[in-house]
Amino acid sequence: MPAKYELIADELRQKILSGELTPGDRVPGESILKDQYKVSVPTVRQALAVLRHEGLIEARHGVGTYVRTPRIKVRRTDERHQWEKNRVREPESVRRSTGATEYDTGLSMPELVFSARYTTTEAHDGLADAFGIPVGTKLLQRDYRTQYRSEDAPFSLVRSYLVYEVVEANPDLLDEDNEPWPGGTQHQLSTIGIELVSITEEVHTRMPSVQEAEELGIPNTGVPVFDLRRISIDVTGRVVEVADIILPGDRSELIYTTKLNRWS
Repeated sequence: MPAKYELIADELRQKILSGELTPGDRVPGESILKDQYKVSVPTVRQALAVLRHEGLIEARHGVGTYVRTPRIKVRRTDERHQWEKNRVREPESVRRSTGATEYDTGLSMPELVFSARYTTTEAHDGLADAFGIPVGTKLLQRDYRTQYRSEDAPFSLVRSYLVYEVVEANPDLLDEDNEPWPGGTQHQLSTIGIELVSITEEVHTRMPSVQEAEELGIPNTGVPVFDLRRISIDVTGRVVEVADIILPGDRSELIYTTKLNRWS
């Protein structure tokens, strides 16, 4: 049998999802909800805490609790990789006009804020295994953040790894000031003669760390994240990029289409 606070949370959640309570609307106060449901104030606070953790409401200090304005949704499909590959041979003006985030969100470049930070690191056991290289191999580590100008948190936390001795063939690939690179990673790799033939994405769900929750602007309880590892393979079968991507569960949709061969 559901607890009383769960029933209250369910009813309020349905009012929000159905549009009876819209973004910016004030949620009835604790005393009103206490009398309406004939429960104690602590029970009401438990119910409201559930909805805060789900990202549906927010408390404004000294003012009250309000329905939270939904953040921009990111729809991540498997078609995005072929879309990016198709653009590798397009003129720079075309590649510079839009990128993968714009593809996923439907936003335009002026609506986005992008940052990149490059460092070097050594391959630990997990990365060495993913690349098929010795532990300790020098890697180029690239951390990316992109967010909607009107929001205070990025769409995802992206950390990409490339084998340093492979990409140093083009010094431009070692300079974070060249980001955002027109055409993204696939075009970057094409400048050193690498063509991708497949991309594998392994997805797990978990609760965020405190640091991840803070950066993504989500509670560290109640809202899970998608923990995605992307492995990019070139035409020789070599792994050329490994990327770890953390996507907030409250505004990310993962959509995969599997094309099936016709029966003969």
